[in-house]
Amino acid sequence: MSIRYPFTAVVGMDDLRLALLLNAVSPAVGGVLVRGEKGTAKSTAVRALADLLPAVPVVPGCRFSCDPGAPDPGCPDGPHDDGPGAERAARMVELPVGASEDRLVGALDIERALAEGVKAFEPGLLADAHRGILYVDEVNLLHDHLIDLLLDAAAMGSSYVEREGVSVRHAARFLLVGTMNPEEGELRPQLLDRFGLTVEVAASREPEQRVEVVRRRLAFEDDPAAFAARWADEETALRGRIAAARDLLPRVALGDAVLLQIAATCAAFEVDGMRADIVMARTASALAAWAGRTDVTSDDVRQAALLALPHRRRRSPFDAPGLDEEKLDETLERFKGEEPDEDPEPDGPGDGGPGDDGPGGPGDGGPGGGIPPQGEGPAPEDVPAPEETPEPAPAPQGSHPGAGERAAVKAAEPFRTKVLSVPGLGEGAAGRRSRARTEHGRTTGSVRPRGALTKLHLAATVQAAAPHQKARGRTGTGLVVRRDDLRQATREGREGNLVLFAVDASGSMAARQRMSAVKGAVLSLLLDAYQRRDKVGLITFRGRDAEVALPPTSSVDAAAARLEKLPTGGRTPLSAGLLKAHDVLRVERLRDPSRRPLLVVVTDGRATGGGADPVALAARAARLHAAEGTASVVVDCETGPVRLGLARELARELGGTAVTLDELRADSIAGLVRDVQGNRNTTARRAA
Repeated sequence: MSIRYPFTAVVGMDDLRLALLLNAVSPAVGGVLVRGEKGTAKSTAVRALADLLPAVPVVPGCRFSCDPGAPDPGCPDGPHDDGPGAERAARMVELPVGASEDRLVGALDIERALAEGVKAFEPGLLADAHRGILYVDEVNLLHDHLIDLLLDAAAMGSSYVEREGVSVRHAARFLLVGTMNPEEGELRPQLLDRFGLTVEVAASREPEQRVEVVRRRLAFEDDPAAFAARWADEETALRGRIAAARDLLPRVALGDAVLLQIAATCAAFEVDGMRADIVMARTASALAAWAGRTDVTSDDVRQAALLALPHRRRRSPFDAPGLDEEKLDETLERFKGEEPDEDPEPDGPGDGGPGDDGPGGPGDGGPGGGIPPQGEGPAPEDVPAPEETPEPAPAPQGSHPGAGERAAVKAAEPFRTKVLSVPGLGEGAAGRRSRARTEHGRTTGSVRPRGALTKLHLAATVQAAAPHQKARGRTGTGLVVRRDDLRQATREGREGNLVLFAVDASGSMAARQRMSAVKGAVLSLLLDAYQRRDKVGLITFRGRDAEVALPPTSSVDAAAARLEKLPTGGRTPLSAGLLKAHDVLRVERLRDPSRRPLLVVVTDGRATGGGADPVALAARAARLHAAEGTASVVVDCETGPVRLGLARELARELGGTAVTLDELRADSIAGLVRDVQGNRNTTARRAA
């Protein structure tokens, strides 16, 4: 077994270490989501936590880790005898981003099914993680079908497997810990809410602390065993303090005044549902137990709010994380009741713990310190403040004489958009937009495998083998299956696409009301792209040229930030915008051939710049996209009683469709009428 980096040797990361320790004290808190830039010891700290957890009593031989004191009556390996139990170390099970559904929930043991004719269940990672830690690195990149399974297990505390003739239910209660880099995209709100606490981490900007990080890491890599031995006393002391806090936790009292503060705080920050209130109550109790107290204080509630609410108050991926601490303090003060007297910290693990006399322990304020004393929240500079929207800077003059840039216009409110999809059947990354052949999804048929068999279609395999049993001399109850009989399941699901926006920011679009509506529409499409797990890119064109405002990325909030500061003015180099989009898509096809693009051109269709004959150049550039089969949609921004229909002409050249800003809304009456008319016309053509 490889030696893990000691938890007490992690430098800094106060909030991260505190959140992990609170979950070790009270697993009912619900896990931790760690958000932060790459290279900030997120995974190191999480993996080190497993070595601090107490041993788990289990029923010997049970593959589902039943507790001998209260075995699961529905355990697939049961019923269990009242014999002596055994102990094993707490497990930390890692869920790879590319794991299959079978690996996560378990599946039929194919070998035994074919050889012995029995339905034997092979447990998956959810069974392994029961009563331990389920760790997902880069959790925001996890496929949707796995997220759905995690949501079900986290909500029910058990896993249900109904597939390939197998019907199994087993307990699956685990501590869910995930790490992610927000630059690579956000989590679905449903999964985000399942994490009890969230922590934002960033590398220290203090040179002394950075030096200590490098020194310890190099020492660990040179001799892991010696480094771990050097921190063994601190690890043992911290393990004892966790055990003492667990024993004290049932005696912690939540008074009515504290409960009122918790409820008032959740209401003040308008979080959805009641899960936040419950998580805050459990976290505040764990904080009190960690400090060796049996009464919860206002300071516990404040710290619990800073850990439990930031990810729950976000209404969209464009909202900045974090809490308004002044508002938090005002709410707590307003609903502050009569506080109980604080008990002095008892002697033992809470007083002479790992941070009191060991360098780098959680209570130490030195380079290895991390856990602030109970009752003290992190200093204001340590808490990520809500991001402020920068004031738009004065824009430079436009390239066309007499047509200067205008300052950035605030976007209108996003709305629910119509579903834009790429026609045909793709084979790209799993997502929620266009139809695709995927490894996961509903089974639509079977084929002979090409190369290695991946997804066996059991029924089709049996049907292919059945007619040949007599000729193969079958005896007994077994089924004689040969390689030629094997059939692979074909499945259809949804894929995520590359949605590339080409936004016209010229003078003809610069009217404040129109540009505000355009930005609101693009924000709506960005939100839709986030929900459907797409990559997005942003191209703007104005003046004499086009520029890539945002290369294709999974971070839609980065695209929203660039859009918010977009200035307008100048001529309309429509051809330059289309050619720039062509270049970006060409490079992306080389990088990721399986991800199909969707080009969304947001313009009124006017072409007044970019060459001697801008209209002809724009049409020629559009035909380049049509020749390559790029799916495209033109969002027609033309307004007024007299309309030239240039955007619809552009859509015809692109081989795509055109929608107006009104028709883009999912609940648009105009869009509904157009869809009905289109269906009638299609029916009439087929009848003819």
